[in-house]
Amino acid sequence: MKNATKRKTQPAATFEEEYRSGLSEYALRGGEAALGRAYALGRRAISEKMSLIELASLHHQALHRMLADARGALRNRELLTAGCDFLAETLSPYEMAHRGVQDAIAALRQLNETLEEEIKRIAYAVHDEAGQLLVAVHLALADLARELPEHQKAEVGRIEKLLNQVEKQLRRYSHELRPTVLDDLGWVPAIRLLAEGVSKRANLRIQVKTTIAGRLAGPLEIALYRIVQEALTNAARHAKASQVRIQIERKNRLLCCTIEDDGVGFDAREVQSDGKRRGLGLIGMQERLSAIGGTLSIKSAPGRGTKLLIQLATENSNANSHRAR
Repeated sequence: MKNATKRKTQPAATFEEEYRSGLSEYALRGGEAALGRAYALGRRAISEKMSLIELASLHHQALHRMLADARGALRNRELLTAGCDFLAETLSPYEMAHRGVQDAIAALRQLNETLEEEIKRIAYAVHDEAGQLLVAVHLALADLARELPEHQKAEVGRIEKLLNQVEKQLRRYSHELRPTVLDDLGWVPAIRLLAEGVSKRANLRIQVKTTIAGRLAGPLEIALYRIVQEALTNAARHAKASQVRIQIERKNRLLCCTIEDDGVGFDAREVQSDGKRRGLGLIGMQERLSAIGGTLSIKSAPGRGTKLLIQLATENSNANSHRAR
C-alpha cells in the first residue's frame, strides 16, 4: 500500500528526462521498441509546441553527454549512428504534420480559386444578364409611355428613375464582387478604385501610397485584393475610423502591404489567442494569405486603432520597384 502511494505521488518525468532515457536505451540495446518510443516522443513534442530548434538542441546536449562518457572511437561512431536514427524517428511526426499542412494549404488554395471563379461568373451575370433585362424594361416602358396620356407619363418617368437606381446598384455590386480592373490592370489599380468607392460611401479618408508597379500572378493579386477589401470593410463598419492609410512597398524580396486606421481598435492578443471576433474576417484573411505563402501581423489595442501588415515573398520578375504612376 505504501509503495502504491509513493508511485502515485511520484512526479511525472519531464520531456527532457524521457528523451535522454529513450536515447540511452536505444544506444544501448537498439530495437524497434526503442524507436517506437522515439516516435511517441516526437508526437509529445508537437503537443507541447516544442520547436525543431528546441528539439535539436535537446538531442545535441543528450548526445554530447553520452559521447563524453563513451570510450573508444568505435563506440563514438556507434553512438552517433544510433543518435541519428533516434532523432530521425523523433522528427517523423513533424514531417507528417508538415505534409498534412501542405496538403491543407493546397486544398485551401484550390477552394479559393474555385470560389473566385464562381464569384466572377456571378458578377458577370449580374452585370450583363441583369443589365440586358433592364434595357428591355426601359424599352417596354418607353413604348408604353407613347400610348399613355400626359398625366400618366410622369408616373412612368418615376418608375424609370427607380430602375436607373436599381441599375446603378447592380453595377456597384458587380464591381465589388469582381472588378474588371483587377483582371485588366492588376491589384494596385483595383485597390485604388476600391478605396475611392469605400471613401465616398463611408465618408472615410483613405490614402493609398505605393512604390510597386507591374503585375503579380493571378491568384496572388486576387488574394491581396480580397484581404485589403475585407480590411477596408472592417474600418468602415466596425472600427469607426476617420482615416485609413494603405502603404504598399517592397523590402528586399518581400512584398509588404500595411493597412492602418485610427479607429476604436481591439485587443489583438485576445482575438488571436481564442479566435473571437470572427465577424471581422481576420481568420479569412489569414487563411487566404496562408494559401499563397504569406503572413499577416495584427497590431491593435482599444482606443489606438488597428494596423495590419501583410508580407508575401515574390520573385523580382513578378513585380518591380519602379514608382507607380
